[in-house]
Amino acid sequence: MKIAIIGLGYVGLPLAVEFGKKVETIGFDINQGRISALNKGHDSTFEVENEEFKEAEKVSFTSEINDLKGCDFYIVTVPTPIDRAKKPDLGPLMSASKTVGQVIEKGAVVIYESTVYPGASEEVCIPIVEDVSGLKFNKDFFAGYSPERINPGDKKHRLPNILKITSGSTPEIADKVDDLYKMIIVAGTHKASSIKVAEAAKVIENTQRDVNIALVNELSLIFNRIGIDTLEVLEAAGTKWNFLPFRPGLVGGHCISVDPYYLTHKAQELGYHPEIILAGRRLNDNMANFVAQEVVKLMIKKAHAVCNAKVLVLGITFKENCPDVRNSGAVQVYHELAEFGCNVVVYDPWANKDEVKHEYGFDLVEQLENDYDAVVLTVGHDEFKELDLNTITHDTSVIYDIKYALDKKQVDGRL
Repeated sequence: MKIAIIGLGYVGLPLAVEFGKKVETIGFDINQGRISALNKGHDSTFEVENEEFKEAEKVSFTSEINDLKGCDFYIVTVPTPIDRAKKPDLGPLMSASKTVGQVIEKGAVVIYESTVYPGASEEVCIPIVEDVSGLKFNKDFFAGYSPERINPGDKKHRLPNILKITSGSTPEIADKVDDLYKMIIVAGTHKASSIKVAEAAKVIENTQRDVNIALVNELSLIFNRIGIDTLEVLEAAGTKWNFLPFRPGLVGGHCISVDPYYLTHKAQELGYHPEIILAGRRLNDNMANFVAQEVVKLMIKKAHAVCNAKVLVLGITFKENCPDVRNSGAVQVYHELAEFGCNVVVYDPWANKDEVKHEYGFDLVEQLENDYDAVVLTVGHDEFKELDLNTITHDTSVIYDIKYALDKKQVDGRL
């Protein structure tokens, strides 16, 4: 057996390493710098430890398409972002499908793991593979879908111990795909009845979380006006056994803030206009504006001149203890405060400064100063929880905690 993994990010690399412990595996990515680092046994995303590369003796990494020829399975794990209009951007997925089409041979199976709307694999991707390869779907080659469930930065829920949904384009292929993943997934698998069912299951996982977070964000807005602490309310309500433990906050990253738009796009194509899902998205997208306004109000109450006020944003990654800066909600907080005329700087020891500069156009500060007029904690990195705020603030500084990472007595405001 020979397996190819197309795309070596947060999802593809752990997959390649796990399969590489069992069978011949080729990890492919168009980023030559990424390939060079992986061949030296270093993962900049920190999803795979250096020691794990040594255990995966049967994996190799390449950016050469010809190296992918002769594989039995092609697993596609490229990103599925949205464009500026918040519509699905299937460009990376279509490009990966063309790559597969160039090398796939009769009898092989292409499996998609990228999050999409129900039907995308068979309606968009498979026709590209057919067209490029000249092979006939479900006659010469086959397909499967097994949605990724990687949680970046989570050292407890790793690939082998996360139950895997599988599916195939025929009953026989569904069994074959299921057996493939059983090789590496200790937690077991759930074989869906069709590719569309598997696609839908994935896209609603993050949609459900997004809607639930939107609810507690709205409750936070209400409780703020009432004048009571949201966390205290949630802790009290959480004493009931079936109360869901969601917290308010910024919703970013490559999944929760993106995936709902894939589902709503498909719904609108079919003539249904979603209400709850899109309302939740709007509310979550606006939380950064609310945070910036609250910080400014608190500065005014402490008699600060908002224009040219020295403001520190602690954290730019989309979640704690993780270097991923994609779709970070903290970026919007930065821009909103800058629009008020504040001199805003961002500090984040987890983020790559070159990536932030390329992605968002501003520089991270590498050293903290000692006289910030306001400090906004946007990401709950462990380093920030241990930071002595007295060393970087003055007597009238405003401290705003989005993540409930600081002692309530230390802060002037929190969600």
